[in-house]
Amino acid sequence: MARSGERVVRAAGDGLGTGDGLRIGELAERTGASARSLRYYEQQGLLRADRDANGYRRYGPDAPETVGQIRELLATGLSTDAIRELLPCAQGGPGLVFCDRSCGVVERQMAQLDAEIAELARKREALATYAHVMRQRRDQDRALASMALRSA
Repeated sequence: MARSGERVVRAAGDGLGTGDGLRIGELAERTGASARSLRYYEQQGLLRADRDANGYRRYGPDAPETVGQIRELLATGLSTDAIRELLPCAQGGPGLVFCDRSCGVVERQMAQLDAEIAELARKREALATYAHVMRQRRDQDRALASMALRSA
């Protein structure tokens, strides 16, 4: 049973009947996600599959849409933990339903990105300083070498 507010993909054991639903290869083909990725999403609690009598995974009819939303959110740089929080706010098609949860997750991610951008800018400035000093030393060494050759 799903926890409060958790979105779950319905699968074979959820009333679809044996043989109904999508097998992992079919879902992979429809979504462009690898079977390995689908198993990972399942392991992370983002996607749910039931097993049929022969042990094959079966995904419900809304699984392709859910996988699309997961992939869309992963492309923004969100972690699977953050995506697990956001999936209850996912709506049909791209985007999220406005709610305190979705706003909080998105704002935290943007703040983290801002901090990472600031850190990258600091690192770039430090490298630029090193590059400037190295160029100056190279130019000084060339000038000294040139003077030494002229005086020899």
